[in-house]
Amino acid sequence: MTVHFIGAGPGADDLITLRAQRLIASCPVCLYAGALVPAEVLDHAPAGARLVDTQGLDLDAIVAELWSAHERGEDVARLQSGDPSIWSTLGEQARRLDGLGIPWDVTPGVPAFAAAAATLRQELTLPGVAQTVILTRHARRATPLPPGEELDSLARHGTTIVLHLAAQAIDEIAATLTPRYGADCPVAVVACASRRDEIVLRTTLEAVATRVRETAVRRSAVILVGPALATPDFGDSYLYSAARERS
Repeated sequence: MTVHFIGAGPGADDLITLRAQRLIASCPVCLYAGALVPAEVLDHAPAGARLVDTQGLDLDAIVAELWSAHERGEDVARLQSGDPSIWSTLGEQARRLDGLGIPWDVTPGVPAFAAAAATLRQELTLPGVAQTVILTRHARRATPLPPGEELDSLARHGTTIVLHLAAQAIDEIAATLTPRYGADCPVAVVACASRRDEIVLRTTLEAVATRVRETAVRRSAVILVGPALATPDFGDSYLYSAARERS
């Protein structure tokens, strides 16, 4: 028996991997977060599978479901929104499973920031403009950020910043980033990336808070900030340059 942690993607039901589809179809038990994982993904589960919505369960209850499946010798598809490598509670679940001696593995998925960038038709790293992407979140109503990871500290790098679960604090975010990036720095807000009800806002740090309030964008949004979002003049990558061939 194995618990398969599976990245279920950002929201569109067809943004899962072939491996994910195969594993879901082979598992008699499927745990998923109903508020984040599209119902259509569950259509891949076999007939008669035990489907458990975890959005109302605490960690102890989730682990109890996994332990019960382990005792029955049944593989579990544990669907995580986006990709399990970031903000997925994979670490705390895996720690419990290790303590219980339950085997597990991980299948990656499409993260929300990648889906947002695809919607924007935007590369987040441009030659001479930004070669680093900082993925972070806001600490309001969530686990506190470790020392040194405060937004003001991260903003000192001046590169592309992507904030998750932060739309409810947009005024504070804009106020923190503006001294570092400038009021006219481009910002994109993508809510429900890849879904049919997707909302896209392109604006600036000066106007983003007003735009977000006007459109009633809430937690399921990705906020992207940085000069790479609106810089048409950038150099060609060394990877494909003629100079590289001569060196």
